[in-house]
Amino acid sequence: MKMLGNLRGWLRIIYVAFAFCSAFFLGALKGLLVGPVAGLILIIGNVGVILVLFPAHVAWTVYTVVKTNRLDIPLKVAILLALPALFGIWLGLSIAGSVLVGVGYGFFTPWISAFEAFRHDNESKKFFHCVVDGTWGTIKGSCTMVRDFADLCYHSYPIFLKELRESPHSNELQTLRLVHVPGCIIVGLVGLVVDIPLYTVIAVIKSPYMLFKGWFRLLHDLISREGPFLETACIPIAGLTILLWPIVVVGSVLIAIFSSIFIGLYGSVIVYQERSFRRGVAYVIAMVAEFDEYTNDWLYLREGTILPKPRYRKKKVHHSSELSVGGNQVVGGKFSSVSAEAPAMLVPSLAHSRSVREAIQEVKMVQIWVNMMRSCEMRGKELLDADVITPSDLHEWLKAKNGNEAAIVSVGLPCFSFLQTLLYSIKAGSGGLLLLDDIEVTYLNRPNDKLLDWFFHPVMVLKEQIRVLKLAEGEMRYLEKVVLYGSSTQRMEAWDNGSLVPEDALRAAQIQGISRRMIGMISSVSKFPTYRRRFRQVVKALISYSEQGMDSTTSDSITTIASIENV
Repeated sequence: MKMLGNLRGWLRIIYVAFAFCSAFFLGALKGLLVGPVAGLILIIGNVGVILVLFPAHVAWTVYTVVKTNRLDIPLKVAILLALPALFGIWLGLSIAGSVLVGVGYGFFTPWISAFEAFRHDNESKKFFHCVVDGTWGTIKGSCTMVRDFADLCYHSYPIFLKELRESPHSNELQTLRLVHVPGCIIVGLVGLVVDIPLYTVIAVIKSPYMLFKGWFRLLHDLISREGPFLETACIPIAGLTILLWPIVVVGSVLIAIFSSIFIGLYGSVIVYQERSFRRGVAYVIAMVAEFDEYTNDWLYLREGTILPKPRYRKKKVHHSSELSVGGNQVVGGKFSSVSAEAPAMLVPSLAHSRSVREAIQEVKMVQIWVNMMRSCEMRGKELLDADVITPSDLHEWLKAKNGNEAAIVSVGLPCFSFLQTLLYSIKAGSGGLLLLDDIEVTYLNRPNDKLLDWFFHPVMVLKEQIRVLKLAEGEMRYLEKVVLYGSSTQRMEAWDNGSLVPEDALRAAQIQGISRRMIGMISSVSKFPTYRRRFRQVVKALISYSEQGMDSTTSDSITTIASIENV
């Protein structure tokens, strides 16, 4: 019996080794066949978007700098003089980035997809998905990435510039004394000369530590069956991680060097913010020390750093919870300072990793996107049935060049849906956000995603403000009107939803303030290309729904007329 058990164990090991080798070579073959097609689509598409829209980007940017009331004349002149260099950097980095992303995505996505097939239960499904996954899906994915990038360049960037041009006069005027211009230029150049080589040296010296410690961590998990090796189905995927770990290390080093360019240039901003050449130089030196300390923490080396870390701020910058998400980022009417953190080497955590079953408990970012769009579609159908929004509103959004031309659909509908989610979460007593299908997003299980970090806390603050107000039914209906229709008073008056405008001026102002914050959040989210692509599908689904409703109404009318004629 014991020999039979040992034989089964050895057969299991042989099966895993054979499955890994098969998936490895099949994935590489798929990468060689599909990679060139998907990579060329992504490279040609993105580079085409960059070059075709480049004249428009230059014209839009120059026009915005000239027209905005947020900058004084010396600062406008300085920005205009710097624009050629900035656009040159944009062209070089964006084209180089498109090439690298195209090659990496086209080759590695089919390869990794071959290993992802082992997550399926049955052997026939494993084999089928190992062969099929990552072929046509990779090509479609490259087309989607080009479309998202085009949305970002053609829709999101002009909306951002329009917001900058139309920012209210109440915002503080950003000024620049000409005496600081030479200091800004010199510190920016010093930042490039100092930070790029030192970041490169630190990253290259520490890369062997990252390579061998990463291998040690993964091999330890393999032997002890922890983390990704806890479940047999994931062993091939983790094995691929071990083989590809040197590529991860090289990529982290390259990203660290790439980040140093922007970290060095940010020294000019420090000179402008602090009005001090000395503090700008201190920033350049301190960033090297912070990067050294950051990488020491990630790689579990000695604590701190032996490099000097001079203070470059007069006082510590505090980020308010009321930070306006995206756009202008205003705190109390003033531009908030940008946090100057050392860039990461993107070192994956070398701590004990969790098993697949533990990771499943987290809410994924894709779940939030899908849930958000499902909620918009559901609320949109309700509003269509009540004639609150019309098919013509939906068609206007599809034809509009930007969201401001069809604000009821582009901002009002997702705002209305977002409000219903907040109200539902408050009524249920949730400590976070209660989405459809009773999915609850809290501080503990929210996705570890940088995008969500910008929004989650402000959303929680907004939810608490609504809860504290304890809105009456009529006031709640009034808030629904305001977030849906915005400044369209004629449409607001036409919708009789039982709303009640508060007689207390302070309470009315509080409700208006909540609506403005919600509209600002949705406007910021709408700039992201993934959102626009998904929301377009929602609008098309609503148009199809309205047409089906019209067809059924017409069919009912014809049936009624026919029955009357028969009588």
